Amino acid sequence: MNRTFFFILLTFVLVAIDWYVWQGLRLAIRNLSPMTQRWIGGAYWGFTAITLLAYVGMQFLPPDYFSRNTRTFVIALIAIPYLSKLLAVFVLLIDEVRRLLQWITSLFFPSVAPVSPETGERSIPRSQFLATTAVVAGAGLMGTFAYGIISGAHDYRIRRVRVPLKNLPKAFDGIKIAQLSDIHSGSFFNKTAVKGGVEMLMKEKPDIAFFTGDLVNDRAMEVKDYINIFDKVKAPLGVHSVLGNHDYGDYFKWQSIEAKNSNLADLKRAHKLLGWNLMLDEHRGIKVDGEEIGLIGIQNWGAGNFAKYGNLEKAHKDTGDYPVKILLSHDPSHWEAQVLPKFKDIDLVLAGHTHGMQFGVEIGKLKWSPVQYRYKQWAGLYEENDQYLYVNRGFGYLGYPGRVGILPEITILELVKA
Repeated sequence: MNRTFFFILLTFVLVAIDWYVWQGLRLAIRNLSPMTQRWIGGAYWGFTAITLLAYVGMQFLPPDYFSRNTRTFVIALIAIPYLSKLLAVFVLLIDEVRRLLQWITSLFFPSVAPVSPETGERSIPRSQFLATTAVVAGAGLMGTFAYGIISGAHDYRIRRVRVPLKNLPKAFDGIKIAQLSDIHSGSFFNKTAVKGGVEMLMKEKPDIAFFTGDLVNDRAMEVKDYINIFDKVKAPLGVHSVLGNHDYGDYFKWQSIEAKNSNLADLKRAHKLLGWNLMLDEHRGIKVDGEEIGLIGIQNWGAGNFAKYGNLEKAHKDTGDYPVKILLSHDPSHWEAQVLPKFKDIDLVLAGHTHGMQFGVEIGKLKWSPVQYRYKQWAGLYEENDQYLYVNRGFGYLGYPGRVGILPEITILELVKA
């Protein structure tokens, strides 16, 4: 489809949504004073004009006109209001269906149509209740997303998990593991809050720490300003890391394959600057008081259309002497696709990737997010035949610069003898 034609078509659709929602808003506020109605109308169309101008600007300004963070917020300024208006449109369409059914009925039974108190004629007016419901629903959703940016983006939560392992050596009984995942440093807009999250982790005094991928969104340079924050993540048994799907720069338009390869080399050097032991399809022993368990780390491997850089066969080779094996693998779909059917001796897999979609509900035992329709294992601890998978909800965010319901996570896992 021609880009100009698509721009014109989408602009027309957005304006149509604005106008349709305005009809519902007018009905919802019709009992207010004329002055209040004018103020509300001015605020509605003023904000709508800002949103549309932002959309037009995004189409015609060069991609590098805005910084990455500014561009993210401009996209949020456009997307959030229209997602909220679409919810309002959905409710208003319920009223349109009601009116259509009532109109069809009135063709056969004219007396069914109500008489208008203003004109004395039979008509089928819009429902003020449903109009008000539409306005409240749309405004509520927009307020929720705004709150998710202001508060949820950096509302770090420590989640404590006990993992019972049958063959766990005595020296490792009670060992404390810290897990970070999906930092996405290129999305951060509050450096002080990020620093506070790292300080929360270090107050836990973990014995060992793992990072399960996606240090950046696309480019290694994104982490430059955060090296002196994340290099504070330390543990007596080391900090060990793997790469995620975003770390390879696959979603960025590079000028050449050499530039892309250079970026990946820079990212690997960033792990070294952080003091993290980057694992690339390999394993190493973790020793405590003469006893040892195996740590395996692979490059990104995701089911479906995600990149499959990792080689678990290579990383797993010669690990037979370890009584317990822990695998760091960014994408949780790897667990069911390869680990469960082929590697029965891997006791625990630590992953991230899903972010819990940064949107959902977690209240008591109730846990829901739209991402569960894409990933069977998307947040928390899963177990099958004495093999465990833990999916971290992510420390950072991508796309939408906030979180609603699914808050950023610092995981503290305790291994215990089963």
